[in-house]
Amino acid sequence: MPRRIILHAGFHKTGTKTVQAILRTNRATLKQHVAIRLRAQMRDLLHATRGYSTWRDPLTMIKVEDRFAALLDDLPGMPRRSLILSAEELCGHLPGRGDLSDYGAAPELLYVLRDIAARRFPAADIMIYLTTRDAAEWRASAYWEHVKSSDMTMDYERFAELYPQAPALDDMAAEIASRVPCPVHVTRLEDCADDPLGPAGDLLRLCDLPDELIAAVEPVAPQNKRPDADTLQELLRINRRIEDSEDRRAAKKALLQGAAQ
Repeated sequence: MPRRIILHAGFHKTGTKTVQAILRTNRATLKQHVAIRLRAQMRDLLHATRGYSTWRDPLTMIKVEDRFAALLDDLPGMPRRSLILSAEELCGHLPGRGDLSDYGAAPELLYVLRDIAARRFPAADIMIYLTTRDAAEWRASAYWEHVKSSDMTMDYERFAELYPQAPALDDMAAEIASRVPCPVHVTRLEDCADDPLGPAGDLLRLCDLPDELIAAVEPVAPQNKRPDADTLQELLRINRRIEDSEDRRAAKKALLQGAAQ
């Protein structure tokens, strides 16, 4: 049974990919103290949490419950270790497409996940860790992520007009804390800029690790960085110009590969 369970559930575009890269890179260093489950080990569960954020229907929530219970049942024995489950999609899809205007499904999803974990491991300390950032910075990052990864063609001003509540991450974190009966720890991306581990530092400190172990954790370069302004504008032009989905993906892939060189 894990001593502590930490649900690192997002939010998107707040350094989560870098946190996960640090956990992945340092898995061997941490393994005596921390068990780690990332997106690759939770694909079925995350498919359901994304679906619930879109549909908000009882059947999809049952899938969330069943798949999370199965994930916990498959865990090996880990006495005295902490368990970190890190995936921003535990809160559902990134808001800002179609009718998905905010993280409104997140309190429901995290309530259910916490409840299942508490019933499965009643002696474990369970907590939620969330990362947030400045609203304007988040809005821009989310918009360009949609442009990069989808067929979005609207301009930034229209995006901001359609989804005014999406960037209110601190408000959503407060709502989660008010509705889910466990500690909720929040780190703003701007507040950990001087930590070599970024928001991963606060996450690992929640595991009560020895100071010398945290000092041995290897930082990684920031992940999923936003491309330069010219590349972003060209991605938007590709979305507007190329209708065929395969041709559009190929053009964007070639552009991003060229920009990375």
